[in-house]
Amino acid sequence: MEFTTALTPYADLIENPVARCACMLVLDVSSSMDGEPIRELNDGVQRFIAEIQEDEFASQAIELGIVTFGSRVNVTLPITPAHLITDVRPLEADGMTPMGEAVAQSMQALAARKAEYRQTGTSYYQPWLVLMSDGAPNDDWRATAVQCRSLSAERKLVVLPVGVGEGADLAILGQFSHRPAMPIAGLRFREFFQWLSASMSRVSQSTPGTGVNLPPTSGWDQI
Repeated sequence: MEFTTALTPYADLIENPVARCACMLVLDVSSSMDGEPIRELNDGVQRFIAEIQEDEFASQAIELGIVTFGSRVNVTLPITPAHLITDVRPLEADGMTPMGEAVAQSMQALAARKAEYRQTGTSYYQPWLVLMSDGAPNDDWRATAVQCRSLSAERKLVVLPVGVGEGADLAILGQFSHRPAMPIAGLRFREFFQWLSASMSRVSQSTPGTGVNLPPTSGWDQI
């Protein structure tokens, strides 16, 4: 899945000075996701982007990034204002599960974007990191998990770990957040991303620094 943008994200902060919320999708595209799982994931991601773009306010406030991990860690989409994202192409499944490196790169990108918000005087909501995997990491992930969990506990980063299928290691995923990992029921990627877009819409219409009541997760989780 590749994207192009019409304007640099930094310039958009100056031309469009609304409060921002960055959301990074950190997605497992290892070989075990091949077939129906990767097709459903692609469909869910594309629908998520489309729904954000159809929301006039959210499309200006929400910024999306995608980091995938499989045969390698790939910054598929740098953090970009939603209204500037075009030309969506499918993700492909291949390789292992370097989850730790993917999360580390994602945290670095989100921290850099927050620095740009501050440099331009742009108000912002704490960013989101959505981690989805159907397995367990095969790299050195523990130090990254400690850092990620700390940011989550300090409310500097909203971390949402989601397990896909019976092979997902919810115990490991849960170590990246102070919230427990949630298992997605079956392959309900579409329902999950509908929930995520509705959540992002609520965040974008709130006041930075205040709490937000998110929609119920009953449409996609199996708890």
